[in-house]
Amino acid sequence: MKNKLYFSAISKRAEEKAFDAIVEEQKSIGYYALPDQDIGPILEYCSSIPETIETIAVIGIGGSSLGAKAVYEFIKPVKELSRKLYFFESTDPININELLSKCDMNKTHFLVISKSGSTVETFSIYKYIYSLQQDPSFYTFITDPGSPLEKYALEIEASVLYLPDNVGGRFSVLSTVGLVPLALCGIDIKDLLTGAQMIKERFFDRGYVYDMLLEKAVYYAENHAQYSINCIFAYSETLKYFCQWYVQLWGESLGKHQRNSAFHVGLTPIGLIGPEDQHSFLQLIMEGTRDKSVTFIKIEDFHDDTTIPDITLPHLEMLDTLNNLPFSKLINMQCDSVIEALLDQNNIPLDTITIQSVTESNIGSLIFYYELLTSLVGELIDVNTYDQPGVEAGKIILKSKLQEL
Repeated sequence: MKNKLYFSAISKRAEEKAFDAIVEEQKSIGYYALPDQDIGPILEYCSSIPETIETIAVIGIGGSSLGAKAVYEFIKPVKELSRKLYFFESTDPININELLSKCDMNKTHFLVISKSGSTVETFSIYKYIYSLQQDPSFYTFITDPGSPLEKYALEIEASVLYLPDNVGGRFSVLSTVGLVPLALCGIDIKDLLTGAQMIKERFFDRGYVYDMLLEKAVYYAENHAQYSINCIFAYSETLKYFCQWYVQLWGESLGKHQRNSAFHVGLTPIGLIGPEDQHSFLQLIMEGTRDKSVTFIKIEDFHDDTTIPDITLPHLEMLDTLNNLPFSKLINMQCDSVIEALLDQNNIPLDTITIQSVTESNIGSLIFYYELLTSLVGELIDVNTYDQPGVEAGKIILKSKLQEL
């Protein structure tokens, strides 16, 4: 993974301060250790699922599903996987029944994921599915030790797996939450963690990732009042759900009261996919309010040589320049052209991330890169990156309303 910045931060002292804080944070925040974990127990568990199971279904919301979905949708188009993977994330009844229509209830294993063990959305969906399939052998529950969900799972004699200590939902994709469903579908989770480990080592050992991440984080923090909107512009459909994961990670981690003041701060995340958003949202970036930074993500080698045919169309001869051009080259030319156009604007901060190819290792690197970036920016803008009181407030009100019914 290569990252090229078209801007520079000012404060080297802030870089050192942020790095020292992140080094210290490793002692209490669990996600930093995930690239180094022993995946033997996860693989052993996955081998216990019968071969008759053809579909894996995750029942979970937010951090319980978005990360695994991002990896699955990135890898699925280029790799023949052993099982299909579906995500029950919404209480929309149309969505629930549309997904169920794809699942043979006797050939589907359900992973019910809730850190707290009492997530309203998750258990409303679970109760409905349980009414259709009441055999506990078709369920595995992933939760914190001692949660109500653990007690329920043990009561019905279903399988229970646990989250590592001090790993929040939006940082949990490289834990059991993401690794179990991905491994069950045939995704190489060892390679996924290898990619994350590479970024971790090259940051904490002060390799090239160290300078790249710190300069970017300090720039965002120094300019977060002016450039309060951060856009990912990903030029591959395979990254659509990665963008959704990033929106949760960035928004839920950085939109807070500052720890040492009463100010509200945050950086608003927006996920865009090229080239379609090139024909819509790009106009706002190009000529709208100068409050946006942009990160372009492109894939260097799609390993796909599908080519535009050498066909001349009457009255459209001017488009013969497309003939014999690989689509992979065209989409990257589109990306490069937009970058060049934005650079001409001078006052739009942007950078580019180039992924070599669509592999587990590369998406693992990208995920851990963004987790580290989030932690650094959170430290620099003085927020608690790992809580979510705004989200919890809505949950409390919902539970109160349900009690009143």
